[in-house]
Formats: sequence, C-alpha cells, structure tokens
Amino acid sequence: MVKTVSIPSTQKKNTRNKKRRPSTSIDPVTANVIQGALENIAVEMGYKLMRMSYSSIIRESEDFGAAIIDQSCQQLCESRQSTPLQSGPIPGYVRGVMDIFKERGEAINAGDVIMHNSAYHGASHGPDVAFLVPVFLSSKLAGFAVTTAHHLDIGALSPGSCGIVDAMDAYAEGLQFKALKVYDKGKRNEPIWQLLRDNIRAPDLVVGDMEAQISACRIGADRYLDLIKQYGLETVELASEELMSYSERLMRNAIAQLPDGSYSAEGHVDGFINDPERRHYKIVVTLKVKGDEMTVDLTGTSPQCDDRPINMPLKGTVDCAIWLTLRSILLDSETFGHIPQNSGLIRPISIVAPEGSLANPSFPAPTIARFVSGNIVADTLMKSLSKAVPDKVSAGVGNLKVIAFSGLKEGTHWVHMDIHEGSYGGRYGKDAMDAVDTLYANTRNNPIEDIESHLPLRVSRYELRSDSSAAGKWRGGIGSIREVTFLEDSFISIEGDGHAFPPWGYAGGKNGKAARVVLHKTNGKKDELPSMMPNRSVKKGESITLTGTCGGGYGNPLSRNPEQVTEDVKDGLISKKTALSDYGVVLTRNGTLDKRATQTKRKSLRSKK
Repeated sequence: MVKTVSIPSTQKKNTRNKKRRPSTSIDPVTANVIQGALENIAVEMGYKLMRMSYSSIIRESEDFGAAIIDQSCQQLCESRQSTPLQSGPIPGYVRGVMDIFKERGEAINAGDVIMHNSAYHGASHGPDVAFLVPVFLSSKLAGFAVTTAHHLDIGALSPGSCGIVDAMDAYAEGLQFKALKVYDKGKRNEPIWQLLRDNIRAPDLVVGDMEAQISACRIGADRYLDLIKQYGLETVELASEELMSYSERLMRNAIAQLPDGSYSAEGHVDGFINDPERRHYKIVVTLKVKGDEMTVDLTGTSPQCDDRPINMPLKGTVDCAIWLTLRSILLDSETFGHIPQNSGLIRPISIVAPEGSLANPSFPAPTIARFVSGNIVADTLMKSLSKAVPDKVSAGVGNLKVIAFSGLKEGTHWVHMDIHEGSYGGRYGKDAMDAVDTLYANTRNNPIEDIESHLPLRVSRYELRSDSSAAGKWRGGIGSIREVTFLEDSFISIEGDGHAFPPWGYAGGKNGKAARVVLHKTNGKKDELPSMMPNRSVKKGESITLTGTCGGGYGNPLSRNPEQVTEDVKDGLISKKTALSDYGVVLTRNGTLDKRATQTKRKSLRSKK
C-alpha cells in the first residue's frame, strides 16, 4: 500500500480563531504601519544582498529570497525582489533547522548564524543555501532574519550547481549543510569555512555570496529588533497575526467563490529523453474544493526516479509551486491590489502526495533539477483549476531551461549559470507574455554586457522565435533564441524541459511549440542536444543555440480580431501564411486586410470543423 504524506491546512475557522488569535485586539492602523515596516525590512535585506553579491545569478537574475520569520516558523514578510521559489520555502527551512536542533539537543543562541540546504529538511534543493540569524529580545527568541540564494557551485560531481542531471543520489549533488552553525554565539566557526573553500569551485565567488547573505540577515535582524523595541513584542505579534488572518480571509473568500467539486488534470515532464527507462514522467493534480478550504492531491504522479535528480521535495518545491499558483490565480494583483505575503495565505490549503512519488521522494533520491518538474506541477494545477475558473488561467506555459557554463583557466574555475526563459500561454482577454521566466521561478535574464565582460563567452544572437506564436483568440507567448559562442575550451550542462511535450492550448487555442538545443561544431556539423544533459566539453569556436518553448493559445483563433492579426503580421510575430491558415485572415500584397475575403475564408474554415 502506498504511504501518503500530506501538508494539512489549519483547523476549521472557528476553532482556529479561538486557539490562534490573541485575546487582545490591535487597531488596523497600527497593524498596517507595522506590516509596512516589516515589508521594508525584507526589501532592504533584498537590496543589500543584491548589491553585495559577486555572482550574476544573485546580482542580476535575482535568484534569492529574504524574509522575516517569527518564532513559530510563520513568515511575516518577504522581499519583493525575491523569486517565489526562494522566498516561499523559507518557513520550511526554519522548521527543518529547528527539527534538527531538537533531535541533536542543540540550542539556538544569540550571535548564532546557521547555514542550511537539506532538501529533505525544508530546503528547495542543495544549491539554494539559507542563512538564518536568530533575533532575541533579552533571552526570548523573537524570530529569524533569513536569506536564501542560489550558489554557482557547492562541490558536486561536475562544475556548476545546475545541469548535474546524472547525479545518482543526494550525495552526488554537492555538499549537504544540515543546520550548521557557521557562527556560534558570535564566534566564527573557521573549520566550516575552510571546508567550504576546500570543496567548492570558485570559492571566492561562492563564499563571497554567502558572506553577503549573512550581512543581509544581520541587517534584517537589527531592523526587526528595532521594530520590536519600538512597539513591543506583543504588539508586533498581534499586528503580524492580524495581517496573517487578513491574508487568510482573502484566500478563504476566494476559495469559497469556486464551485465545490473535484477537478483533475495531467501534465508531463520530458525526463531523460534518450533513456527509455527515465523519460516521460507524469504529473497528476486533483483539486478538491469544499467550502472555503481546498486540497491539492497529487496521487497518480509517477514514482520517484531513484538515481536521477528530477524528483521534487514536497516541502520546499511542490508546496511552493502550489501556493504560488493558487495565490496568483485566485488573488491576482490587478483585482486585489497589494496583499500581505505571509503564512496566512496557505492556511486553507492542504497538499497530499504519495510518499515515494516524484512529488514526495524518499531520501537519498536526488532533487537538484527539481524546478523542471515543479513548473509542470504548477502548470498542471492551473490546468485543473481552469475547469473551475476558465477566465482566470492561461493556456499551457512554456518551461524554461538552465545552462551551466564553466571552464578552467590558469588553475582557477569560472562558473556561470544562464537562465534561458520560457513563455506564458494566452490569457482570457490578453495575449501571452513573451520570453519570460515562468510560474514559480520568476528570475531575470542576464544582460549580454554582463556575460561578455566577465566570461569567455560571446552572445551572437538573441531574439524572439519567428512565426512561432500559438494561434488563439489570445495568442500564445513566444520563446526566445539565444546563441552563445565559446571563446575558450569550456564545459556545458543542461537542465530543462519542453522538448517532448508542447504547452497545451486552451478552449480551442492551438498547442505551443517545443524547445530545441543545438550545438554547432567547428567542422560544420550540428548536434541536437536533449533537454537534460550532463556535463560535456566544448571547443573554442563552437556555439550553442537555445530555442525556447512557446506557450499555448487561448480560445478559437477564428475569433481573434482580424485587425489584430494584421498587426501581428506587421510586427513580424506571424507570417501571412500563418495568418491565412490559422486565423483565416486574408491580406493583400501590400499587407492590408481584405475584410470580405477574410469573412469568406473564416466561414469556410468554420464549416470544416
């Protein structure tokens, strides 16, 4: 019998309020002032981390998180620059640390700085390392200032911290930091820092980023303590609970608007396309709505892959993909404005996942490439939700990929991680977003100037795909094409998806287009590369072309405004041929709309369906 693990929602509303809410109330003005102060603390932490970091993945791509957590492991605020996949897991990191300390019988003290990255104790995956600085008011633990960030190397079997897609277990993915004190009561633990430098490629870069995280945490801890001293701990706690309750009420009200019922959908992950035993994994999501609570059940998802890192931690990846998707769809910012980002938003949501599945693996199954399958969890959840709120979802989203570039020059490693963006599907009333990072990752791309000024790489091409937008009343997003030439002998590895399964079209919209990666050899030959490829060498003068996935179309293409189709042709998004075949829009030689011929053509196309 399959054992199932769940992340439960809180108890029913009346019981919860009696147990959780303090007897003393707080006025809404004070609560909002404190919330604003908390949010500013997190934002300051984020900016400090960005500006002190050495690596472009933090400095430019903003692949980091910053948050204040209370002593009960509830998130009070997060940095707005944070990516959801970095900020969302932070409460889980803290719970994991406190669980490990309890098992060891170890105490948390003032002056401690704790490092943690265990994917089986709340972390998203190994390269996303967290640093925690506890905040004490006298002898009482009042909470934590926490930062997380993606590090470019943590001593895995090959250079870089992505594309390690041949890791056979968690040990092959790099160093594991399970609640280690890098500062103990204010004293620097030198052996740990030496261990880091001795086992990490590009140690100046990585350790420099880690020290930047600690500095940002200390700033956050000082600001949080100042806030507590200004208002008193009880008042800050009351304000925080009031705002979490407010966020919870918003989410409960949004869930209550959905029709009660069960909504299911399936999604698919490429896996390892060239390996018959490790390809084409399935994600199953069943959304169960009852009143103002919701359960997301992943029963039916493929079993875990024991020896390849496509598995997802339930806590740290799967839960964040689910929470982010539901919050974005049910409480979109355009309708609801600013909503406090805190743990109240997740209280009405339960998650169920069979233990030993791709969505809830058992240690030591590797997890380093978890973002690939996690994006499909988010996409499949959206597909299931479309059956309840079709006007609030997009069509299928084009997954992204990450390329690890590395090399060895004069005995020193250089490492670079490049996020090659995907694209969104068409949305009700709106065309899709082109060439953007997707769903729960939401990082930025690296400027070409930054790449070429620091690395032996040249970006010789960067543009949108031609004539590739999926047809729909609202068109699908367009993926980008980026070509990178190697100026020295180097190494590359790929961690991605979207080569085997194109994004789904919705409500009559067409499916999107799959991704490609091609290596151009110096002898003129071309190698078609898979979406998941372990580290391999490349030669000076060779180049790699990355073609991004295009999102699905939304709605019947024959319902798209012919004038808009005409503009799409003028903008170079689609060709005249596509305008005619997919949209039934007839253009004259000089590109103007022939309205009468278009009406006739569309009538003909509708009659064939």
